[in-house]
Amino acid sequence: MGYVIDEIDQQIMRLLQHHARMPIVQISKEVNMSQPSVKERILKLEENGVISGYSTIYDLAKLNRGTTTFILLKTEHCEEFVHFCEQAIEVTDLYRISGEYNYLIKVQTATIEELAEFQDSLVKLGPSKSHISMKNIMEHRVLL
Repeated sequence: MGYVIDEIDQQIMRLLQHHARMPIVQISKEVNMSQPSVKERILKLEENGVISGYSTIYDLAKLNRGTTTFILLKTEHCEEFVHFCEQAIEVTDLYRISGEYNYLIKVQTATIEELAEFQDSLVKLGPSKSHISMKNIMEHRVLL
């Protein structure tokens, strides 16, 4: 049987998902629990792989990577394609999907011209279809 998450664990995870750098002192106040107990719970969540890491969210527009594009790609050269994506700084997310296309790529570029250059480099791997995001409505949604 897997690790059982109770309501207090969920409260702690919710707080950390909103603010991963929240001090233990603040979390313990929010969940009405002692600091050592909160720290022990967080360690157990980490040890059991429920919390797999902490990350920083960047404003990509301020980093000159504000153009978001989703690209569907159909390829028979899967290993070569995955290696290509691992090396391409434009690729932020890569999914293996079902259906007519077998990959969905999320790409962040500075300009449409940079996107065109990226797509030109994909041609040798297979046909693709691009969808440029007009507006980011929801991203990094809190799941708990």
